[in-house]
Amino acid sequence: MKTATKTLTVTLAIAVVVLLSAMTFKPKKIIFFGDSITQAGVQPGGYVDLIRKALDPAKYEVIGAGIGGNKVYDLYLRMEEDVLNKKPDLVVIYIGVNDVWHKQLSKTGTDYDKFIRFYEALIKKIQNNGAKVVLCTPAVIGEKKNGANEMDTDLDKYSGAIREIASKNNLPLCDLRTIFTEYAKTNNPGDNDRGILTTDRVHLNEKGNKTVADSLLPLVK
Repeated sequence: MKTATKTLTVTLAIAVVVLLSAMTFKPKKIIFFGDSITQAGVQPGGYVDLIRKALDPAKYEVIGAGIGGNKVYDLYLRMEEDVLNKKPDLVVIYIGVNDVWHKQLSKTGTDYDKFIRFYEALIKKIQNNGAKVVLCTPAVIGEKKNGANEMDTDLDKYSGAIREIASKNNLPLCDLRTIFTEYAKTNNPGDNDRGILTTDRVHLNEKGNKTVADSLLPLVK
């Protein structure tokens, strides 16, 4: 009788542990929040797709939330629906190219001070929702070396702002601006404006997607 009771107790204890584990465990939800670079990143071979494939699907849920043409205030305006309502554990913010590029392209870029205010407001709202944040600097608008691309000065300035925000708030930073420019120094002997890590000076080619994925992967695990 005692043996049967003991066996039943152990069985019930195991059942409770299994039940509690099933009730409490959920995969870590990661949202990649950005523009057309992230929108393309969910396609096969894109950086979001590569990260998804590198992570255990039982432990991680990876979501891409990129929309072409977006700037920092576009992210702020759609954050509720596309990010916060999904209750992420981690949000990777990869924005800034259009804030600089569209100043010249369509005169609709984002002023520097406004960029900083929207960026900081974005972070605060995500954190208040209970998610952690990883920041990315915008990589390139043209791949020529030594600051020879037309918008390098502005891109460096906006990237510098993101670095300062990350440092001030003790946030993980994936400094793609530095990674891409350093890569070009030794891998762009012809000083081409595209074709090294991008297809068109901005959007990522196969090597560019792999570079971004490899750089981000340690920060999202």
